[in-house]
Amino acid sequence: MGEQSEKPVFFFDIDNCLYPKSMNIARMMTELIDKFFETHLSLSQADANALHFKYYRDYGLAIEGLVRHHKVNALEYNRAVDDALPLESVIAPNPSLRALIQDIDRRKIRLWLFTNAYVTHGTRVVKLLGVDDLFEGMTYCDYASETFSCKPHAEMFDKAMREAGVRENANCYFVDDSYINVKGAHARGWNAVHLLDKADPDPPKPASEHQIRSLEELRNVFPQWFKSTNGTGATTE
Repeated sequence: MGEQSEKPVFFFDIDNCLYPKSMNIARMMTELIDKFFETHLSLSQADANALHFKYYRDYGLAIEGLVRHHKVNALEYNRAVDDALPLESVIAPNPSLRALIQDIDRRKIRLWLFTNAYVTHGTRVVKLLGVDDLFEGMTYCDYASETFSCKPHAEMFDKAMREAGVRENANCYFVDDSYINVKGAHARGWNAVHLLDKADPDPPKPASEHQIRSLEELRNVFPQWFKSTNGTGATTE
């Protein structure tokens, strides 16, 4: 199947992407991760925080370092961290997000979720946002597997393409708030967009060709995939 004959896929990250970083869910998650490090590795708070960020920097995900070096059960970690987050009190249905995603022309491009979280967390977030029915599927970090990869490792991008059924990097479109994930996607030839929060400083060097501060800007970056580009959601057909 060639580049021109297969249907492109638009991959959406979930956390701090489908909802804004200002919700502070990442901060709540960081506190639970540090607590897990403290409890399971008998570390001080400062050492736990330092090791947490070392593993994030080295592997893209704290749990990968825990599994590699400490034989931690990833599903136990998921229950203590992601599944323990009080998301129901923070995330509510987002009609504007739903309207934006619905305005993507699925006759031309397919929609897929792509997260470093486990399936339980990813599913819970998109259901709370009220957009779970708009995506064909989800590629997630499989904590139940004996070995697993996460973004930005090449194996995780390969997995996403395989699961979403797309063979050509040029047919992959991607938005993520993570600099290293976007940089990795861009390096392999994906059409990658770095989403910055409104309060984030510009990185010293862009992660990719495209940098935005609102998902609404995707209309301007990739107008070819939207039924309309005027922000109303009304079709121009």
